[in-house]
Parts: sequence; C-alpha cells; structure tokens
Amino acid sequence: MNGLFSGAAARAALRSANASLTELHDTVGACGLVAADAHPGLMADVDQHAAGIRDSLSADVRPLTPVLLAAYAEGVRDAAFTHGWRPPMGAIDWSEDNWVLRRLLAVCALVRTLPQFG
Repeated sequence: MNGLFSGAAARAALRSANASLTELHDTVGACGLVAADAHPGLMADVDQHAAGIRDSLSADVRPLTPVLLAAYAEGVRDAAFTHGWRPPMGAIDWSEDNWVLRRLLAVCALVRTLPQFG
C-alpha cells in the first residue's frame, strides 16, 4: 500500500473518532463534566477511572489520541451491552454508581486533555 492510501485511511479513522467522541461528549460528557465540577466525589471517581484508562492504554509509553480514546469507549460500550447494560433513558442521574457511565465520562475528561480538544 502506498502512502496516499494509508494517509487517507488515517484521516478517515481520525474523522470517525472525532465524530464518536463528539457524540460521547454530547450524550455523557457535557452533563457529566458539569456534575463532576460541582461534586468533588464524582470528580475523584472520574479521575480514578481516567487513571485506569491511561494505564490500560499504556499512556506512559504512547500518547493518547482521539482514535485510541474513541476505540476504548466503543469497547467499553460493546462489553457493557454484551452484559446487559443499557444507557439510561432521559437525563443521567450522576448520584447513581454506574460504572459504565463513569468510565465513559472519564474518556470525556481525557479528551479534554488532548491538544486539539483542550
């Protein structure tokens, strides 16, 4: 494969990742990050989840990217759906201890640290 096609594939992956992360922000991040800013306990939980995500993605040896974070979030959702999890209907109650939602919120928090999103 020559560079033209590999570059096109990389750009397509980045566009797809950005679209996925935007959707995640719109459905989870926007309200969740506001709630976390207002509730230190929730923010501490999100920070712990973010640390776990960084560890699982080996962020100490390779930088986080939109593609990595979008793929991670998709994997979390897929695994959760496989085990019967369903997203809440309507507004999210952040006082509930929902591991999946908090993990996805941590992805949103990590996206804010990326240079192109910060």
